[in-house]
Amino acid sequence: MTQEPIPYPLAPAPTIYHPSPDYTRLRETCPVAPIALPDGGKAYLATRHADVRRVFTDQRFSRAAAAGPDRPTRELGSLAEDSLIGMDPPRHTTMRRAVSHAFTVRRVEALRPTVAALVDGMIDDLVAAGPPADLIPHLSAPLPIYVISKLFGIAEQDQDRVREWSDALVGDWDADPAAPQAALDAFGEMIVERRREPGDDLMSALIKAWDEHDDLTERELVSVTAGIFVGGHETTTNQLNLFLLVLARHPEQLAGLRGDDPVAVARAVEELSRFIQLGDNGVLLPRVTTEEVELGGVCLPAGTPVLPAIASANRDASVFAGADTLDLTRTDNPHLAFGAGPHHCLGAALARMELQEALGALLRRLPGLRLAVPEEELRFKPGLVVRSLEALPVTWDRVER
Repeated sequence: MTQEPIPYPLAPAPTIYHPSPDYTRLRETCPVAPIALPDGGKAYLATRHADVRRVFTDQRFSRAAAAGPDRPTRELGSLAEDSLIGMDPPRHTTMRRAVSHAFTVRRVEALRPTVAALVDGMIDDLVAAGPPADLIPHLSAPLPIYVISKLFGIAEQDQDRVREWSDALVGDWDADPAAPQAALDAFGEMIVERRREPGDDLMSALIKAWDEHDDLTERELVSVTAGIFVGGHETTTNQLNLFLLVLARHPEQLAGLRGDDPVAVARAVEELSRFIQLGDNGVLLPRVTTEEVELGGVCLPAGTPVLPAIASANRDASVFAGADTLDLTRTDNPHLAFGAGPHHCLGAALARMELQEALGALLRRLPGLRLAVPEEELRFKPGLVVRSLEALPVTWDRVER
């Protein structure tokens, strides 16, 4: 018996801390479910960890087909079809190879002392401003933007301007295409300037790699550059903010987390990454099948759109004991917060290091760190694909050096 398509998006979640309750039912009864999209399109929704991971790693599930101009539905669109997240191997492999050297674990670890010093200085400014003080302008926003700007060779006085471009690129492209397109144009102008005056930085290295390949276009260079920059700070900022919101709801676990224990902090970063919900629908990087393929017992013809529900995969009880419970001591944690396969987040090591340093220093230096206002007074910016707080007022009991 063929199941009728389920209306998508699914039923809303009761809070921002848990995915839609429909995911639990689907994992148990129909893990690869037919869905009806708002624009009338049809797709399948993968909800179990094993199936979501398979969609990420099996090259028969194509990102290029889901992100390009001929994609089957607007619901499956990407912010920039020519960016790394909109490509398949071997083209994706060529482009990723050109930039991956900047994000190796060894290079990231070499940056850790610099990031630790930055965090300390930013906490000094936070302390001077409060308590209470807004964490976002003092730490969670400037830290990742400074780090990715340093990698790109962007001067400190230009960082606010470049961040505005980045904010535009994570807006609603369908509702207001002019703003993100203007941001892409601005990145293009920066690339032209850097080509004239190259330096020892990631953007110059990208340009050099591009210019060595006749089949790589300038449009792709702009999209890839902008995509890496956006991914290098937008997600990390909002991860840290949401980490603190989650911890505020779990004071007993927060009290047991010591900022001077790097192993415990690293474990907490992994669990918080699994637990938080960065977006409303919990879907990451839709795919389209390039040939007939079986997934979760369902035969999917070529050309079938598939939405991998990462939020559901990270709450799969067959993989995570007490999946709906935050456990900062969790050691077996194969979460998919950074994706998997060829499109595994390029900057995952960098993001993890920044989050570890920021969270550890906040806990170590500001005992009793907590929200300074009731949670219901916090507001999220409208029209963004990730949950981005307008402000995050915090307070603390005392200051440690």
